[in-house]
Amino acid sequence: MAIATLIAAGRLDDSLLAAAAERLGSDMQWRDGVNAARFDVSNVRAARQAVEGWDGIDILVTPDGFEMPRLFIADMDSTMIGQECIDELGDMAGVGKQVAAITERAMQGELDFAGSLRERLALLEGLPVDTISRLLNERIVPNPGAERLVRTLKSRGVRCVLVSGGFTAFADVVGGWLGFDRVVANKLGVDADRLTGKVDGDIVDRATKASVLREEMAALGEGASLAIGDGANDLDMLGAADLGIAYRAKPAVAAAADARLDYHPLDAVLWSLGIAKADWN
Repeated sequence: MAIATLIAAGRLDDSLLAAAAERLGSDMQWRDGVNAARFDVSNVRAARQAVEGWDGIDILVTPDGFEMPRLFIADMDSTMIGQECIDELGDMAGVGKQVAAITERAMQGELDFAGSLRERLALLEGLPVDTISRLLNERIVPNPGAERLVRTLKSRGVRCVLVSGGFTAFADVVGGWLGFDRVVANKLGVDADRLTGKVDGDIVDRATKASVLREEMAALGEGASLAIGDGANDLDMLGAADLGIAYRAKPAVAAAADARLDYHPLDAVLWSLGIAKADWN
């Protein structure tokens, strides 16, 4: 048995609920009046497919009893924030289109992540380090609902970890903005206040992300894990989690994840955990 949470903020009228109940073969229970409703379902994949294609409606299917994780682990670029930091650096270096094209192919899973990261970084060699602070001040913005999601989870004792294939120069700041307990990311090589075009140390790739999740869960000792991401570099992490959510993700990631959030802000995840909007922090 599983629980399907249907999310259509402010739009769950009688006709929509009746159609959902018919497709899902289950009676409805409110998660949050007019915003989210719960249906008990026996087949996770069938439940997702039943409402797939409904414009503006998300369905998050969770295992029965999955109400509150012990660990929340999230990707940063295009997930917790709306930007790809390396693309922004490329734009400032005058090679934005070239860098963005490589990023897109890497996130689609068409390129090896580590190799593509080295290729993109090489194009940034010589860029002044103070470019990063300019970008943080002018362009880097959390995605809607990001701060509320983390704050509400932390208020319920959930450990929150930000793990990024991006860079500590951005991730440490973003993690502080949003309230994450731990940040893991790549360290940019710097010499004489300019980027060297290389990573300082090991590269945080898809295997690293899954390893961080397992390390955190081993330290916690028990409970469930919730992960969210958008690109191919997140696939192992999403697969290792008890519940992996694809956030406005690339097609291959959306197909592989346990659940998808395509339309609503990040804090909509809270409805699937049984938290009514009045209780969001």
